[in-house]
Amino acid sequence: MSKFLYLISPEIITNHKIFLKKLELIFTSNIIKFFQLRIKNQKRKKIILLGKKIKRLTRKYKVNFIINDDPYIAKIINADGCHLGQQDMSIKFAKKILKKNSIIGITCHNSKMLASNAFANKASYVAFGAFYPTKTKKVKYKAKLSLIKWAKKNINKPIIAIGGINQKNYLKILNAGADYIACSACIWKSNIKNPLTAVKMFKK
Repeated sequence: MSKFLYLISPEIITNHKIFLKKLELIFTSNIIKFFQLRIKNQKRKKIILLGKKIKRLTRKYKVNFIINDDPYIAKIINADGCHLGQQDMSIKFAKKILKKNSIIGITCHNSKMLASNAFANKASYVAFGAFYPTKTKKVKYKAKLSLIKWAKKNINKPIIAIGGINQKNYLKILNAGADYIACSACIWKSNIKNPLTAVKMFKK
């Protein structure tokens, strides 16, 4: 089975030991292509400490380890790259910080223009969304499936779909042409207590 999931961490991780055990369990599914560490309102020292432990797991299971927003942290922990929002630093500046072949992805919301700019600036991938209502954050930008189809024809980069994607609606996204689907709440906030079971419900 090909790897097609882009897993995003919870914003708050209180018990690192339990989280790392769950994460390794999820990685055994062999469908996680990317893992993004996206922690909010936490000291950098703690993020770096956790990140170094996660790096050992991502290396073991051949998962691309991405840091949200901060290429400096990505460099310190030797992550595979970083994900930038539109309010973060430019792709060009991030490239100066990170090592040569690092992954730099960028949020493009529901905008063809932002995606075209990302392509011109040599982003590693473009992320569109939200496609559905989400528990993780308030939806400011609503993306349509037609945007994925447009990007498939016009943007020669991997396409990641994000926002409210779960085990019930993900096939529509993949069938529209997305290369990877990003998920968070449907794994970490799921009623299914075993995260591996929740992940295995995604079948390509």
